[in-house]
Amino acid sequence: MSQVGAPRGRTCSRTIRSVALLTSGVLALPVLAACTSDGDERSKAPAAAQDVGPAARDRIADGGTLRWAVDTVPTTLNTFQADADAATSRIAGAVLPSLFTLDKTGRPQRNPDYLESAKIIEREPKQIVLYKLNQQAVWSDGRELGAADFVAQWRALSGKDSAYWTARNAGYERIQKIERGANDLEVRVTFNKPYADWRALFSPLYPKDVMGAPNSFNDGARAKLKATAGPFQLKEMDRADREITLVRNPRWWGARPKLDTIVLSAVPRDKRAAALAAGTLDLAEIDSPVAERITQARHNKGGAGPQTGAGPASGARGPVAATTAASASPSSAEEDGSDEEKAEAARESREKKTRALAKYAKEQRGLGGYVVRKSLEPAFTQLALNGETGPLADERVRRAVARALDRKKLAEAVLKPLGLPANPPGSHLALAGQHAYADSSDALGDQNTREAQALLADAGWTAGGAVKKDDGTKAGSEADADKKKDKDKEKDKEKGENGSETSGTSGTDKKKEEKEADAKDSGSGSASDSDSASDEGAYIVGDNKPGRGAPLSETGSRVIAPAAVGQARWLDDADVNAQDRQPGGMAGAYAPGGTAAPSAGSASPSTTSSASASPSTSASPLPGPLGKNGKPLTLRFVLPSGPGSEQLRTVGQKIARMLDRIGIRTEITKVADANYFKDHVASGDYDLALYSWPATAYPATDGRPIYAKPVPASDGSLLVEQNYTRVGTDHINQLFDQAASELDEKAARDLLRRADARIWAAAGSIPLYQRPQLVAAKPAVANAGAFAFAAPRYEDIGFKDPAKSGPEQPQKSAGAKETAGATQSPEASPKESPEASPKESADGTGNDSGNDTGNDSGNESAGESDEQ
Repeated sequence: MSQVGAPRGRTCSRTIRSVALLTSGVLALPVLAACTSDGDERSKAPAAAQDVGPAARDRIADGGTLRWAVDTVPTTLNTFQADADAATSRIAGAVLPSLFTLDKTGRPQRNPDYLESAKIIEREPKQIVLYKLNQQAVWSDGRELGAADFVAQWRALSGKDSAYWTARNAGYERIQKIERGANDLEVRVTFNKPYADWRALFSPLYPKDVMGAPNSFNDGARAKLKATAGPFQLKEMDRADREITLVRNPRWWGARPKLDTIVLSAVPRDKRAAALAAGTLDLAEIDSPVAERITQARHNKGGAGPQTGAGPASGARGPVAATTAASASPSSAEEDGSDEEKAEAARESREKKTRALAKYAKEQRGLGGYVVRKSLEPAFTQLALNGETGPLADERVRRAVARALDRKKLAEAVLKPLGLPANPPGSHLALAGQHAYADSSDALGDQNTREAQALLADAGWTAGGAVKKDDGTKAGSEADADKKKDKDKEKDKEKGENGSETSGTSGTDKKKEEKEADAKDSGSGSASDSDSASDEGAYIVGDNKPGRGAPLSETGSRVIAPAAVGQARWLDDADVNAQDRQPGGMAGAYAPGGTAAPSAGSASPSTTSSASASPSTSASPLPGPLGKNGKPLTLRFVLPSGPGSEQLRTVGQKIARMLDRIGIRTEITKVADANYFKDHVASGDYDLALYSWPATAYPATDGRPIYAKPVPASDGSLLVEQNYTRVGTDHINQLFDQAASELDEKAARDLLRRADARIWAAAGSIPLYQRPQLVAAKPAVANAGAFAFAAPRYEDIGFKDPAKSGPEQPQKSAGAKETAGATQSPEASPKESPEASPKESADGTGNDSGNDTGNDSGNESAGESDEQ
């Protein structure tokens, strides 16, 4: 999944995978009814099951090297530093202790390789958690894991010592003391205030040699680790060859790793198709166009023959069996010999195309040796509405934007072609299948064009409001005093100009503008359709904070951040606090300015689409853009311009047409991928933007920085943390704080669902769809692929033993009735998804059936007894 433009900070273990808010007196929030007796609307299983080629350990060969693609060679191996990235997290998962790992529903489970037990033993007067360590757990230097490692990590991350360049301290600042228990294997952690997400702490756990001093923390773990305690250990990090080599840990006490070696190869997304075709990778996360090529290659390999009409030029669907007539036959110039230069040019063009087709066909033969494993990534793409200034500072305008969107259609455009469930997320704080999930979107309401238009009218945006006055718009007595002057001037003007038109855009220009926009959108017609399932260009904001040296903007504001996402509930009038009814948004919050942004790309107005509103809520399109005080209602929609961002731009165009229907025009500004997040989203230089947040098992901790109201810093600036929409309320903050201190899980979930309902009502962030997760894998690779919520078990990953595996059985599509218990999806029918044909499984082959044996062993029931 493309992460262009997102800050490269750490992806902490609390996130599932890495992977970036007020009613006026006129409006009333809807009263929502509970769907079950306790209001719990969470789904029983994830929307799509994981797809990892499951195999029992006894069916996996011993030995071998797995070549696994990563985006970059990490600049640090310390996940708690600001420049940590997804590769940092992957290495840490294989070589360092994680006391709790996530299961297939995204719920933390005790890891028995490190913990015999972990539970709250006292709640009053202080919360005390007692950890009992596995007596076999040792660091690679032979020393036992113990209280000294816990103490060193707490002191480094508590935030009390500024010499440590930490990216976050969430939870660690609540610890009062850590001490040895009854023996060396017991660790007692006492909190100075209750902390519900205590399981998020000490994962990963670093040795005291790394955490014990500022110098070792800041610099000692950037390129090497003095000691490790996982199934693998770091052998080498070669920046020249862009490879990280992990080998078996000879001191590992758990199940012996099946692989001898894991080589993490840094391969950019746009180079992965070539690397896969060359056979230099065994496992790689990919984007939709590459997935389509693999599926087509396997289809052709099965004897169906090549398809026509797609090839290297389109970059999508497979080898080309036919070229255009012009390139398949000699040109008329060549035949007649009338123009030798033109004939030569035609021959060169045909030769160039022939070479390109030969190269493409060769790559396709290589890609035919892979399968595509797919699921839904634990992350969602959202439309962000910047509520700091301008029209979107008015909550009514934000709500109108949200009510204009058909989220179901947007989700289907991305996920349906892949045969994946296309249900828009109903929560900002959890995803379907997670224990905390509940749909709170009714606090905002479904798509309704008429109600959106009414909201805009109530906010003062009318069809005639964009007409400019000669002397500007004036109010009160000054305007009354000028009425006579205006009439006199108008009479003189009519006499002198003989009635010439002076309005802005004429009707003809308007039609031309719409026609061009439609042509542009349909011009990518097939591309739009073929790429509609692409996950490229979806931007995940990693749950990372800039370090203490984070730059200030010109206004003196700073962004500090941890986080991710997580949960939900409903809202009734009794829940609506007076502070949640303010008509405006949160103004004055900024993030680092960063480097200068590139000049705006294209800025095209959106066009009207009659399909953007459902029949039951449709309204006649407005005759033109709305306005107020002589200014049109136009929003600046910033999108990335890179080659891997086609799908994001397609979604943006669809949103622009939906908004145009209610009278909101959008100026789409395309900017360089490298500058998209830092110079636009984080700095607040946008009205509308698309980016993604990862899901989390700890929403009270990780969700607060994203959705809480920005607060003043000691220097008078505002700290937005990760709330890049600048929309929030004091009540949202209070609910997050209460949830973080609530040790009763059911009560904490209720608080988070109330917070989520307010986040929906404030309309600063609109979840659109859960992102697809696509992974190319050699068919023999077992227990690795599209992990979905679950954390990998590195010791169980390997290659299937042909002598033991037997014939592979077909697996049903990820969107159909799941073997792992996922919900059934009508979108996943073979007719609608080429990947789900009767001859091929969801990954393009007939493999990967069976239970998830070996992927969750040891964790199935470990967590329940420890959740007190």
